[in-house]
Amino acid sequence: MSDLPEVKPPVVTPVRAVIALCLIAPFVAMLWVGSYTKTDPAFIGIPFFYWYQLLWVPLSTLLTVVAYQLWRRDQRARASVKGGAEA
Repeated sequence: MSDLPEVKPPVVTPVRAVIALCLIAPFVAMLWVGSYTKTDPAFIGIPFFYWYQLLWVPLSTLLTVVAYQLWRRDQRARASVKGGAEA
């Protein structure tokens, strides 16, 4: 037995900060209504107000997938540091 304390990885890491940004960005974009309450620029006849919101549907999906992949990678890395205790 060793008298050395167990070293745990930090809870807040750069990867986890990126994950948080990926998940928070769609909320901020949609809740900041003043940034998109206008009609110009129109896109194929659709006012900005509508196409901006619709653009965030695939963007949100993409950001969620990125966050999920980063989370899985982070969890695998943490499990390997622990010696494979968690899968």
